[in-house]
Amino acid sequence: MHSRKIVGYDISDSLELKGCVRALNKAIYQAKSIKQLIHHSDRGIQYCSNVYTQILKRKKIDISMTEENHCYENAMAERVNGILKDEFYLDQTFDNVSHAKRAAKNAINLYNEVRLHLSLDYKTPNMVYKLSA
Repeated sequence: MHSRKIVGYDISDSLELKGCVRALNKAIYQAKSIKQLIHHSDRGIQYCSNVYTQILKRKKIDISMTEENHCYENAMAERVNGILKDEFYLDQTFDNVSHAKRAAKNAINLYNEVRLHLSLDYKTPNMVYKLSA
């Protein structure tokens, strides 16, 4: 949350657990450090599953979930999702999964590398991420 950088994501044609696990493993692999990390999520069944929570526990990543499954309790994630949909057109209907994957990859790259954030003193998420210890 500090840098706003998206470090792990996965595009899947279902809400099955395997997509979430791939995204989590990608984030863990790409993170500079996983010390003192907090995993924020809603109470989706994928994030509550034993497989998913065991990965977090093994890596000593604290788990934070919304209380009432209310979008306002996960405002940061909702804001990022809104930016990706509104500014980078990820709310459109895609012809196929590979098209959606390409669009998401491009949008996330622009979000991380190019988009300046007022909350980051007009820096990009990647700039702030690189500067953090």
